[in-house]
Amino acid sequence: MTETHSFTWHDTGQNWLNAKLRAIATARLSVCLETFTFQDSDIGRRFRDALTAAARRGVNVRVIVDAFGSFGLRRDYFDELVATGGAMRWFNELRLASFSFRDHRKLLVVDSELAFVGGCNIAREYDGDGITTGWRDGGVSVLGPVAAVLAAEFDQQWERATARRWTFPPGGLRQPATSEVEALFIKPGFGRNPLRDALRRDLATARDVAITAAYFLPSHRLRQRLAQAVARGARVRVLLAGKSDVYLMQLTSRSLYRHLVHKGLEIWEYLPQVLHAKLIIMDDIVYVGSSNLDPRSLRINFEIMLRIQNSDLAAAARQQFEADLAQRAIPITRDALQARGSRWLRLKQRLAYWLFARLDADVAALKLQKWRHRKARLLHQMKRVRHSATHPA
Repeated sequence: MTETHSFTWHDTGQNWLNAKLRAIATARLSVCLETFTFQDSDIGRRFRDALTAAARRGVNVRVIVDAFGSFGLRRDYFDELVATGGAMRWFNELRLASFSFRDHRKLLVVDSELAFVGGCNIAREYDGDGITTGWRDGGVSVLGPVAAVLAAEFDQQWERATARRWTFPPGGLRQPATSEVEALFIKPGFGRNPLRDALRRDLATARDVAITAAYFLPSHRLRQRLAQAVARGARVRVLLAGKSDVYLMQLTSRSLYRHLVHKGLEIWEYLPQVLHAKLIIMDDIVYVGSSNLDPRSLRINFEIMLRIQNSDLAAAARQQFEADLAQRAIPITRDALQARGSRWLRLKQRLAYWLFARLDADVAALKLQKWRHRKARLLHQMKRVRHSATHPA
């Protein structure tokens, strides 16, 4: 395994998916694939065939698919893969007690040497250039030590997939592979969060911040950090969805526009296609992966982000960001906000904000609290049993 990292920026969903298919076709030892949505479509069948062919030639193939994100997929869809020696697990079958917590990751690791991290699911919507066809998305492939770190995390998720409850350190994990790359593993919980912590640290010194976000509802504290960066002279630009697959989340994001523009942030909306990318560039640092800047990704879902400090990768990602702003997006000005300001629209935005910022998070928090109480009762009962065994009456 190489001691340093090399990075390839995949600027469209189509390019990213095709690169993953090529990597699976050349796998020698192992393939670990994890996705939120796996759709029975042309691109889905190409992936299933590639995975099956790899298993047939003796590669250890394992696939994790989220049960909610791929709700419409037939249960026998991967039977041939399993029959040829591969393995597949549905993550968190649909149960009321744990329904809220989803595996939103999009990860491929090949031979523990090459990893792909980004926002694309395996579905027809992502198999395009994001301009004329398909949703706007992409990702990065990394050759180097971080692939082994991601493979080890996949092993843990493999065990979690069929568990009824999960235990893990509060607030997620940061796993540095080298000083150049950190893997940020976000897991359900309402304490510290490795992505939020890293963003706050980097925002303290960043001079040029470029954010592309499909769903944008950062915490109040993170919004404060963005405004503070502008106040000390940084330029902060945010590219959001002019077309969205989740209309209520778009309403929620737009409810923040007036405040953000007042604080000096530059807001843009992407127009040609649905925006689904998750990308943050701060000077020569790139954050890329599956996590949105919203409460569900930051508190409730399982997510993976990479923090990569590499000037060449940052330049490639920033070049695409600049092209999107110059050619495919419109700025949100004070005049535009004034034109959008009907009372009915503001009411809808407030209701959407309550749904995503309050209700969804509160339901998940209540379920986590019940788990902790149940665990505390079980531990108490075990102590009483041990005490009775060692101190008979």
